[in-house]
Amino acid sequence: MSDASTEGRPDCVESSEGDPRSPEPAPRRRVLPVVVVVLLALDAVMLAWTEMAWLTLRTAGDGVPLPLSAAVALVTTPVLVLAADAAWPGSRAALVPLAAWTLTVLVAGLWSPAGGGVLPPDWRAILLLAAGVLPGALALSWTSAKRRVHTLDG
Repeated sequence: MSDASTEGRPDCVESSEGDPRSPEPAPRRRVLPVVVVVLLALDAVMLAWTEMAWLTLRTAGDGVPLPLSAAVALVTTPVLVLAADAAWPGSRAALVPLAAWTLTVLVAGLWSPAGGGVLPPDWRAILLLAAGVLPGALALSWTSAKRRVHTLDG
């Protein structure tokens, strides 16, 4: 006496989807988003260090500064924010990679045990900060606005 929804499963196992009395999700389901967000934060820290190192690139002939790292920050920071939001939707996890990147650039860029930080004291440092923080903040606000519109519609 089994219907199509329980066919192939033992009679003692029933689906508890949508049942308010069902037990909490398996621990693996709660741990995986945290692990993904932590890995994205570590990726943001490594990208920040790499971008600060690339900030001193210059052209071979004239020695003109070539801030390619700002272009990398312009693309990667919002991608990290959107990935964290996709990994753990409905939480503030999207803020974690942006905060990790910003803190790394500010702390390592402005301070070091030997004196000044690794950021050059000119327009390239401001460009790197703007290229990383502004698109990341826009992606963060976009995910927040999308969630608000979705909750108003539903």
